[in-house]
Amino acid sequence: MPEPFKNLINAGLVRACGEHLQRHWRDFDRRGFEKHALDGLDALEMKARAMQIADALEATLPDDFDHAAGIIEAALAPPATTDELAFRISDAGLAGWIGWPLGEYIARRGQAEPERGLLALHALTQRFTSEFAVRPFLLNHFAPTMAQLQRWSSDPSPHVRRWTSEGSRPRLPWGLQIKSLIADPTPTLPLLRALQDDPSPYVRRSVANHLNDIAKDHPGVIADWLETQLPQASAERRALLRHASRSLVKRGDRRVLKAWGLGATFRGEATLSLSARRASVGDSLQLVATLASAARSKQTLAVDYVVHHVRANGDTSAKVFKGWALEMAPGETRRLEKKHSLRAITTRRYYPGKHRVQLQVNGNVVAETAFTLLA
Repeated sequence: MPEPFKNLINAGLVRACGEHLQRHWRDFDRRGFEKHALDGLDALEMKARAMQIADALEATLPDDFDHAAGIIEAALAPPATTDELAFRISDAGLAGWIGWPLGEYIARRGQAEPERGLLALHALTQRFTSEFAVRPFLLNHFAPTMAQLQRWSSDPSPHVRRWTSEGSRPRLPWGLQIKSLIADPTPTLPLLRALQDDPSPYVRRSVANHLNDIAKDHPGVIADWLETQLPQASAERRALLRHASRSLVKRGDRRVLKAWGLGATFRGEATLSLSARRASVGDSLQLVATLASAARSKQTLAVDYVVHHVRANGDTSAKVFKGWALEMAPGETRRLEKKHSLRAITTRRYYPGKHRVQLQVNGNVVAETAFTLLA
């Protein structure tokens, strides 16, 4: 059995942290820090472990935040110089997962001195991402924080540049939501324009995920972006924009599909069938789609399928699943197969009843079938 992920934050990490902090501040209460941080640590889940270590840092580092931030910065390992951030604590200093509680400490204590706090996060994010720790600064000091992130979007470090995009995502997974950016993403758009052609794939992927966040609430912004940024785009930018628009392509957004040359209605006939009409949770169903082109020219198609899951109250909720991207020659017939799992997952509960399944081509439903999920 693999080691639980939570064990990445462990007693050895705490002791090494205490050692490095004491090395740079002789008066550091290392024993008190370790006692506080290690109390019942093994029984805690991962986030709770990070929070408890941050509590211990608050209890033992100097009350003067500038002094405390300086100690942390001095205790850090040399910064990462490539896209890889596989750093761990070593004799050279602090890096890796200890960065989570260090970032939490800076996020808590740095609100009274935001400029100094952001400088500390700038240093930390080159040893462990500060994307979560910057969120309270955006909530409490939005304008100066955004201005600083914009300036740092041209930083020599790819980790800093990536942090400016990832940390300002409106809906960062596991992070505090920035409701002002959910309502109006305009403040981050100049930053994303500056980074979309970044030489680092690591940075560009963050930009794509940031744009995909925006797409969930403002599809028109992404459609506008594609219409202006796709023409004459490099291969790298096209890859970024394709990843950024993935949710809207699956949703069948007309403008986005058109931008990718997928806006035309399918010309031909389509059928959809399932390997069984009844199924239970844990089963798999084989989907078979057949497309027969009646066009006189080549067709470029995005083929997805939609499952209308039954909810607890008997209503249904549609979920689009990625299918195939293909080109069909004139008169061609294509058979497409996909296995669909009904295995229970943490993000979806299954309820008995009739589940409709639709075949969607370039955003249009072209065929439909159904199965009954048994209790």
